[in-house]
Amino acid sequence: MISEKTVQEIFETARVEDIIQDYVSLKRRGVNLIGLCPFHNEKTPSFTVSPAKNIYKCFGCGKGGNAVQFLMEHEQFSYPEALRHLAGKYGIEIEEDEVSPEERLRQQRADSLFLVNDFAKDYYQKQLFETDMGKSIGLNYFKERGFREETIKKFGLGYAPDGRDVFTQTAKQASYDPELLKQLGLTTEFGRDFFRNRVMFTIHNLSGKVVALAGRIMAKDVKAPKYINSPETEIYHKSKVLYGAYFAKGPIRKADECILVEGYTDVISLHQAGIENVVASSGTSLTTGQIHLIKRYTSNVKVLFDGDSAGIKAALRGIDMLLEQDLNVRVVILPEGEDPDSYLQKVGTTAFQEYINGPEAKDFILLKADLLLKEAGSDPIKRAGLIKEIVSSIARIPDPLKRSLFVKECSRLFEVDEDLLINETNKAVASQMKRRQQEKEIERRRQQRMADRARQQSFPGIENDFPTQEPGYFPEEDHGFPPEQYPEPVQEKKPKQSSATGHEFQEKDIVRILISSGGEIYDKEENITVAAYLLENIEDVIDDFDNQLYKAIAHECQELLAQGKEMSSKYFLNHPDQKIQVLAVNLLTSPYEFSENWFNKWEIFLNQKAPDNNFKKDSHKALMHFRLRKITRICEKNMKKIKELSDAGDHEEAVRYLQVQKKLTDIRNDLAAQLGAVIIK
Repeated sequence: MISEKTVQEIFETARVEDIIQDYVSLKRRGVNLIGLCPFHNEKTPSFTVSPAKNIYKCFGCGKGGNAVQFLMEHEQFSYPEALRHLAGKYGIEIEEDEVSPEERLRQQRADSLFLVNDFAKDYYQKQLFETDMGKSIGLNYFKERGFREETIKKFGLGYAPDGRDVFTQTAKQASYDPELLKQLGLTTEFGRDFFRNRVMFTIHNLSGKVVALAGRIMAKDVKAPKYINSPETEIYHKSKVLYGAYFAKGPIRKADECILVEGYTDVISLHQAGIENVVASSGTSLTTGQIHLIKRYTSNVKVLFDGDSAGIKAALRGIDMLLEQDLNVRVVILPEGEDPDSYLQKVGTTAFQEYINGPEAKDFILLKADLLLKEAGSDPIKRAGLIKEIVSSIARIPDPLKRSLFVKECSRLFEVDEDLLINETNKAVASQMKRRQQEKEIERRRQQRMADRARQQSFPGIENDFPTQEPGYFPEEDHGFPPEQYPEPVQEKKPKQSSATGHEFQEKDIVRILISSGGEIYDKEENITVAAYLLENIEDVIDDFDNQLYKAIAHECQELLAQGKEMSSKYFLNHPDQKIQVLAVNLLTSPYEFSENWFNKWEIFLNQKAPDNNFKKDSHKALMHFRLRKITRICEKNMKKIKELSDAGDHEEAVRYLQVQKKLTDIRNDLAAQLGAVIIK
């Protein structure tokens, strides 16, 4: 187990913006940084990073935390894995306390899949450089491609020998679990090597860990597929991985452009030539998950197509997905018979860059229109069909201004009235919106059915002919309607429920100040901190907190004060209790901030301190509101007691409670007067 001293050093050293910039393209906005959230699909940035507080927060999906939490969420690291990753990044030596055998075994299991893949990568690379077959077949193939040795090692290229179970037996002798070998697709269910007589390509995730491998066959005139890949596993989801992204993420952000190619060798060849902002879709059709990955770093995509006219039109259809995600797409068609790798080797780096950055890089919509026009010629029927196809692509663009510009240009190219194209585009937009809504509804119902089945399996004694859905729901097996024609569900009106009572709101405000400013000095002369001031004044009612989490934090603050320990926002942001950590992030972040233009442009100055620096006034006002709430509640309880005593005929005791009530009322009215509040009797 990592020692507490090392954990503290990691938290103090790690900068959240350094870590997140490896995964998300961030732009400065005031004192914070902002970008597109990596945890959910969004078109308008709501993911905010605060360097001053060393935390991140997405105001779209609600996720937030520190650098450790980000790695745990994004990379699916365990807590120790995230700490080790940060320690390695910042060169921090890890001190470890003695751990139990059970804990050590658990940690080993968490790393096992990556360890096995890493072993396989090293094995195949060793075969490439140290065996006669590897050198003569694999290494010779890569050198013919023009790859230098440092490039081969950087990308983890290798060679799988043509043996029945050579790798499998080697892995077993190294004490690797045969079941893990099968799970990762390195060994077949019959105990044979999955990759045989193939040159090997290593696939990394964004943090550089080996998640999968791919092999290209060396034998000729065989029926086996040219490329085979590792299967989907819990660490490898093909639709969310782009080959080369680990090496390209920095260059993409720097160039503000992503070059998209098809093959592994295209990526490696361009990267070696200094064109490093390049990735590949790993031989699959482009997926939404891969597009979201690109969008984290840039909004500009340049797609390089092989000079094969037969496949270009089919490939163009897949790019419509890029438009839907509001990316700016340019397309370069290479000379006939060339792919990025071969053309680069043929003309050299300088000429290649001039080609892909020059007039040959055309806007996708206009290129598609030009290609279809050439295909249709003067045939009016074909021209009408291609106009509809172009309109379908334009309608996928979310930005109405971009759509209008393309409509205008296509109107000129096709010699068609612009109003007609606008009407057709609007129809296509409406149709696509309806389709997306139907897809969302189908998916929502599918998820609900899965939840219903899970609930029924959890409670097998309960027999339901219909799932417990919202009123008006009808499962598709009960009638002949296709999913998109389901009757609209009748929604019941439910009363609005407040997320917090009035007392909880004031309790939350007290906790907010304790977390954000508890260690600040409230009174310099008396050397009293904000936390001491607040806690001394709520000591008599601290056990009357309605919210148990807020009460626990208030009590913990009392303990910190009693022990003379420092109280700061960092303490709560790095708290071992996940609930307290999440609450601290939520309380310390806001989607709003003061614009610098008030001063820089309009010369308007704030007439009070910023909230973060106004803790003294903030504390005093929050305390009065808090005490007013609690005193008012005590008054209400006291009045009920007086009524009970009067009804029971115990007038002497009732008079005593009346005297207490008068004092409570005076305190309440005094607090209300200071706050300018009106007491409703």
